[in-house]
Order: sequence, then structure tokens, then C-alpha cells
Amino acid sequence: MYSKVTIAGHPIHPMLIGYPVACYTGTLVGFAVYAANGNQFWLNLAIALNVVGVGGALLAALPGFADWAFGIPRGSAAKTVGLAHAGLNVAALALFAINLGTYASHWNGPATGATRGLALAAAGLACTLGAGFLGWMLVQNYHIGIRLTPTQERDELTVQHTKVIGLHRNRAA
Repeated sequence: MYSKVTIAGHPIHPMLIGYPVACYTGTLVGFAVYAANGNQFWLNLAIALNVVGVGGALLAALPGFADWAFGIPRGSAAKTVGLAHAGLNVAALALFAINLGTYASHWNGPATGATRGLALAAAGLACTLGAGFLGWMLVQNYHIGIRLTPTQERDELTVQHTKVIGLHRNRAA
């Protein structure tokens, strides 16, 4: 199955997801170091990475949604996995957006504490990791965003045909 939003045949969504993942991870690290030493630099780094992570996630969501809405057949298992993938990503985005709203005003002065930032970033990163697992499942198991060679397409059809025959045999028994 092909992605619907591409550049020169390459799907855009997987190109963009590395940025929010890296920034979300850096946000958590920044809050952890800030919690340990209280140095304003680490809080500012966490805030800056949080801004870029949220912005990058919003940007990556656009082609991801288009691929899910228009590229995956209705009623397929991939559609369900894609919805769960999107749901976890939206949850992560919400957690990091709340974190940003909480700490953005502390750029020039120390925050009252890092506990909330650590908790929100850790929960957001956990959601991101779950979403990443499901995203890889979409690629690995359902070949979303993969351009198959003619031989692979033939093999895919053979495997699908064999599964359908097996289902009919099981129902008849």
C-alpha cells in the first residue's frame, strides 16, 4: 500500500517523525538534569525541545492522517492499527503541549519544580514509544508506505490467496 503524501515517491510521514521523537526524548532528559542540578540551562533546553517536538509532531501528523484516511482500505486490520497509532501520538502531543503550557513562562526564571515536567514528559514519551511500535507494525506487517517489487507483489498475492483458502477450509470444517 502506498502513502498518499510523498516526495519523489518517498512517504513524507516517516521522514518527519524522527524530529518529534528526538525532541520528546530530549525534553525528558532536560527535565531530568534540571531536576538533578537546578541549572536554568537544562530547563531552557527542555522547553526549547518541547516547542520543537510539539511543532514537529503537528507537522508529521498531517501526512500521517492523510495516509491513514486515504491510503489504508476501510475495514482492514491496518486501519485499526493506524487509528491506535494516531491515538497514542495524539495523547503524547497533548501531554507535551500541557507540559509546554506549564513551563514556557519559566524561560527567564526557575520553575517551581521539575516533577510535573518529568511526569508529563515520561508519560508522553511512553505514548510515543507505543505509537512507534504500532507505526513499525504498519510498515512491517501491513507494508504501509512500502513500494513492493513485482516479485514481492506476486508473493504477497500468493500469501493472501493462501490465507483466504485456509479461512474457507476452516469455516467449512
